[in-house]
Amino acid sequence: MLEKGEMMSVFLCGDIHGTLDIGKIVSFFSNYDDELTKQDYLIICGDVAVCGFSHGDEVRTRETLRNLPVTVLFCDGNHENFDELNSYVEEEWHGGLVHMIENDIIHLMRGQVYEIDSKKFFVFGGAYSVDRSSRVEGVTWFKEEVPTEEEYHEGWKNLEKENYKVDYVVSHTAPYEICSEMGFGSFDEAAEQTREFQRFADCLEFEEWYFGHFHVDDDVEQFHCLWDNIVEL
Repeated sequence: MLEKGEMMSVFLCGDIHGTLDIGKIVSFFSNYDDELTKQDYLIICGDVAVCGFSHGDEVRTRETLRNLPVTVLFCDGNHENFDELNSYVEEEWHGGLVHMIENDIIHLMRGQVYEIDSKKFFVFGGAYSVDRSSRVEGVTWFKEEVPTEEEYHEGWKNLEKENYKVDYVVSHTAPYEICSEMGFGSFDEAAEQTREFQRFADCLEFEEWYFGHFHVDDDVEQFHCLWDNIVEL
C-alpha cells in the first residue's frame, strides 16, 4: 500500500505485438531493480496480443508481462483477438470499465476515463488494419478493431462528465490532423476514426496525448507517437 503523499510511477510505450517487440520493455525495466512495485503502471498504446492469434505466443506474452515489476494497463490496437478479449467480464476500475485479464494485466476499454495517481486519463483503442487483405477474418483480424457508434457515444458521454477536461489521452491511432502532419494520410476506412479523434482533440482540454500504431517515435506539439521510446509521466 502506498504511504500517504507517496507518488506512483506511470510509464507509456507503443505496440509490442506479443513477443515480437516485447524485448524493449523487458530491457527498460531491467534497469530499475527494486525501485518499482505493482502499484506502478506501464500503459501500452495498443497491439499488445495479450489476447493474441497464437496460443503459444499469447502464453509467453502474458508470462513476460506478469513478471514485470509493474502492473500493465493497455488499450486495444487493431492486431488483437477481439473474440477472446471481449469475452472477459466488464468490471469497474479507477472510475472506468475494464477487462481484468489478470490481476496485473488490465484492458482499458474504449471511451473510458480513469483516475490514476490523481490524474484523469481518457482512453480509446482501436484502428483500421491496412494489411487486412493479407489476414483471415475472425482469425488474424476482427471487424471489432474499428470502433462503433456506441463506443464513440460512450466516449463523449464520459468526457461530458469531466467537462471535456482530462490530463492525458491514450489511444492506438491519432487524430486526423496529426496523422497528416506525420505523413500518414488516412484513406476512407481509417479516416472515420481519425476524424472522430480530431473532434475529441478539438473539444478537449488536455496536457498530452500518447498513441502508437505507426511504428515511429515522433512528437507533434502535445501529441506523442511511441514506438521504441518508453516515457515516464
